[in-house]
Amino acid sequence: MKRPSRRLIWGLLAVLAAVAVFSGLHLSSPSVPDGSDVTPVYTYDIVNVYPHDRDAFTQGLVFEDGVLYEGTGLYRHSTLRRVDLETGNILQVRELPAEYFGEGITIYEDRIIQLTWLSNIGFVYDKDTFELLREFSYPTEGWGITHDGERLIMSDGTSTIYFLDPQSFEQTGQLEVFDGDGPVTRLNELEYIKGEIYANVWQTDRIARISPETGQVTAWVDLEGLLPAEDRLEPVDVLNGIAYDAENDRLFVTGKLWPKLFEIELIPSG
Repeated sequence: MKRPSRRLIWGLLAVLAAVAVFSGLHLSSPSVPDGSDVTPVYTYDIVNVYPHDRDAFTQGLVFEDGVLYEGTGLYRHSTLRRVDLETGNILQVRELPAEYFGEGITIYEDRIIQLTWLSNIGFVYDKDTFELLREFSYPTEGWGITHDGERLIMSDGTSTIYFLDPQSFEQTGQLEVFDGDGPVTRLNELEYIKGEIYANVWQTDRIARISPETGQVTAWVDLEGLLPAEDRLEPVDVLNGIAYDAENDRLFVTGKLWPKLFEIELIPSG
């Protein structure tokens, strides 16, 4: 696939920002802690740094069996990818039709599930071949998706988390996410890690760790300064993308159009 130019990408982003305004997205500041609550905050140590495709508008990230899987966005440039962690090389790619804006991905058993943003349609692929197996629909926007082994867990950019049956894709429940300051909105890419839902909060450098039972934010992860200033000389977008290597207990994060992917260790703040 021919890669879009940097000028084209940022032109598309400007258009998407306008679309967001006129489609009714809430563009007020997201709810993040201001110090009035006692929610624990974690910072990070960088364990390893890996190359990441600068043209990848990262919307979903999964690590399984030694391989990184990535879903990317933007109209006419959305993909599903299998990526070599060490080199950043794309090992396998499937392009989405031009009318779809790709969003979060997850791997459930032998299938990859990918959301789209405004089309109310998700795709199910064979994990090995990337063959399209089926489509499914949902009534909300599609942002992030993960699973807890029994249920799919989905975000739509609000403070609501939805639970779906992994076979029928019917909604089985929902959860409102909050901390001491109230509802936590703009929940984006998701990853289920050790009994908690990790969620990027769009347009911030924060990840919320969420109880799947109560919806309460149990801790915040502050990743401010993760991408060095020298890597911001070319345009980059927001932090987005969480993947977990359960076998080796490794946590990976990156961002949209970032040139690097980071393996980090969480450190209690203070």
